[in-house]
Amino acid sequence: MDYSVPILSIVFMAVVAMLGIVIPVVLLLVFRKKYKTNILAFFIGCAVFIVFALIIEAILHRLILSSAIGLKIQGNIWLFAVYGGLMAGIFEETGRFTVFKTLLRKKSGNDGYALMYGAGHGGFEAFYLLTVSMISYISMAVMLNAGMSGTVTAGVTDEMARKTLEATFTFLANTPPASFLMSIVERMAAVALHISLSVLVWFAAKDKGRFWLYPLAVILHAVVDAAVIIMARNGLNVWIIEAVLYVMTACCIIVARIVWKKSVSEQVNHSIINEAGV
Repeated sequence: MDYSVPILSIVFMAVVAMLGIVIPVVLLLVFRKKYKTNILAFFIGCAVFIVFALIIEAILHRLILSSAIGLKIQGNIWLFAVYGGLMAGIFEETGRFTVFKTLLRKKSGNDGYALMYGAGHGGFEAFYLLTVSMISYISMAVMLNAGMSGTVTAGVTDEMARKTLEATFTFLANTPPASFLMSIVERMAAVALHISLSVLVWFAAKDKGRFWLYPLAVILHAVVDAAVIIMARNGLNVWIIEAVLYVMTACCIIVARIVWKKSVSEQVNHSIINEAGV
């Protein structure tokens, strides 16, 4: 079967791929300039996402979802949503907490490191989901337009893998060009969410009295991911899903700002008391 991918789709995919690089780089530069943070925190955030989300969590997913219990989980949308949300929340927030307690512990005097780390964590996810995936799609689209779909599937012997490739061909050929830009809208909210959660976990690691912010971050992360999974599986309009995602993200940002401002206020008051005592 011949497939044809609109040129405009390829152009929009290229735009998305480029923004997958631009978004994290801009955040790095802004936080570096505003908070005088070391860019190492950004790359630590990138590394934590790779290790905790792309490697450890992915391995556990394969083990669990391939089991009898995993089949039951996948057969129930609510179980699958809760499972997926909790796994993402537990692994990613634990990764943040671990790093804040170890590698970035000596930087606790500059709260800007929470933002720089969050930019790296969420920024790399944006790069991975936008740039890497779109480059793959663009390469495939070019081959399809050149009539080389047979070449792409020639070396694929596994029937399931072949069906997956053919489904991707159909997706690329039939998806309206503008739809590819929706991934940018979704990722901007996701990056903002990651930065907000990083702030919560930062103060949980920094102050034993605020340890509860760590499990709160896990729960918030899980709720957002689970909600998106449930809405997507139920076929809700993409704009409704994005609107709900932005509302939930805004709530997390508000909570993070409240925690940040309260912490700064307490630090100022503590300094005043110390100076008065001197």
